[in-house]
Amino acid sequence: MRRRDLIKVIAGLGAAWPFLARAQQVPKIGLLWHAGSEMEEAVNLGAVRRGFKDLGYVEGQNIKLINTFAAEQYERFNANAAELVALPVDVLVAVTTPAALAAQRATKTIPIVFVGAIDPIELKLVGSIARPGGNITGITNLAIDLTAKRLEVLKEVVPSAVRVGQLVNSSNPANARRFIAESQAAAAKLKLTVQPIEVGTPDDLERVFATIDHQIDAVSVPNDGMFYNERQRIAELALAHQVPLMIAWKEAVEVGALIAYGPSSTKIYGRVPYYIDKILKGAKPADLSVELPRRKLLHLSA
Repeated sequence: MRRRDLIKVIAGLGAAWPFLARAQQVPKIGLLWHAGSEMEEAVNLGAVRRGFKDLGYVEGQNIKLINTFAAEQYERFNANAAELVALPVDVLVAVTTPAALAAQRATKTIPIVFVGAIDPIELKLVGSIARPGGNITGITNLAIDLTAKRLEVLKEVVPSAVRVGQLVNSSNPANARRFIAESQAAAAKLKLTVQPIEVGTPDDLERVFATIDHQIDAVSVPNDGMFYNERQRIAELALAHQVPLMIAWKEAVEVGALIAYGPSSTKIYGRVPYYIDKILKGAKPADLSVELPRRKLLHLSA
């Protein structure tokens, strides 16, 4: 290449550099979703996007979201997390306990924001709620803490209930064990008998409800990612089988659930951008306290 042509190339690269630099500076946020597609995660993903918009972010311009989906096959979280770390992303968002644990295994340096991980201290995701330490912080959904309260409310609304079926996601054994232990401890005080009902995949739901007729008096559904995605089907099945249903999300009341008690899912996910914004501006996850939902809402079927 002649010297004059080389100078032109260098000059052209110099003029383009500010634009290239800006493109490289767009933060990449990797999200580990538990469902199978963006459509299945539309409600919560929409809440995340609205949260970014409220903070002045424009997707594709000054923020990039990279969504991965496990399709309720939680072993996929490991591969999805490794893929996002290899890019690398600037922040990892881990939805559900298995996703948070996979993200923790994948990186000790990239900031991680978990959503819905239960008992983060016992799982050693964080050192404490106020001072998480390490590279992980996030938002809990009080999944375990509200198990007893849901049974208490269910007993008040359906006083004749004696036998309660407790759905548990057997693909998420860490959560399932805690839900069973908590519900059985609460049931003893309420003079209820709790029967754990394992659901491994969404395809199990029809079979499960077909076998509980006349065996239980009501069903309680904890705050679990798979059950959230299947909330409408669960409510419709409970209605079809005439089983009173206590569930964690108000939307299910509109399609057949008798009672819903729990925090707003969209408000929880709407807080994710708050953490990411703080981290992108220099805050360390170690110093950002884990957030607990402040409001728990009770909804009854009309």
